[in-house]
Order: sequence, then C-alpha cells, then structure tokens
Amino acid sequence: MSVHDLRRKAGDTTEKITINLGVVDLGQIDLLVQEGFYSNRTDLIRTAIRNQLASHAEVVRETAARKTFVLGLQHYSRSDLEAVQAAGQVLKIQVLGLASIADDVSPELALATIDSIVVLGALHASAAVKAALADRIH
Repeated sequence: MSVHDLRRKAGDTTEKITINLGVVDLGQIDLLVQEGFYSNRTDLIRTAIRNQLASHAEVVRETAARKTFVLGLQHYSRSDLEAVQAAGQVLKIQVLGLASIADDVSPELALATIDSIVVLGALHASAAVKAALADRIH
C-alpha cells in the first residue's frame, strides 16, 4: 500500500463538483475575471477554496491524525490485498483525499479483505467492487 502527497501533479484526475451561487456573487466573480484578476470563474473558485483550506490546514492535520485518516492518496493493488488476505487480516480504510482500488481486484477479494471504507474526497474502484462493498462504504 502506498501513500502519496495530495498535491496535484500534471495528469492527475480531478473531481467535478456543482455549486449554486447567488447572482450577485456570480456577477462579482465575472467582474474580477473581466478585469484580469483571474483567468476564468474556475480559477477564482479554486483559488478561494485553496485559500480557505490553507487557513484551516492545522485543523485538517490535527483532525486527520486524531481520526487516523491517511492524508493524500492511498492505492490498494491486488497484490496488497492478497497479502492482507494471506496474513488473515482485514482493512479499515480511512482516507482524506483519494482512495483507489486497482481495477484487477475482484469483488470477492475486496469483500474478504476490506472491513470498512471512509473516504473524505473520492473513491476510485470498479463498479463491481463498489457494489460489493456498498454496505461497508461510509
């Protein structure tokens, strides 16, 4: 199992979210874009989110440590899960960021080795594995 820094690198995936903004807020964003402060709406929104996350970074770190979350990217390969199974263990996955389960992991192997999953961020796994683990994903 590997842990990686959460910072995005070229080619990394992103997750799309939808937000509702009032027309006045949207107008102010458009004005700042028009005046050249930001290249587009998304640039402003990403910058605002990053600024807020930076201002709360210590709380995030403390909470992640207290709740024993892995901070960043946690990837589980088939061989990782086979090793867990061979050791007679099960995983309680807790990730703040991205948890990914390799596409070659069967639903049966996932069920045998993963007791629970809590992801604050995104979970990437095959549809079959997600369906098999549906009652274990919180």
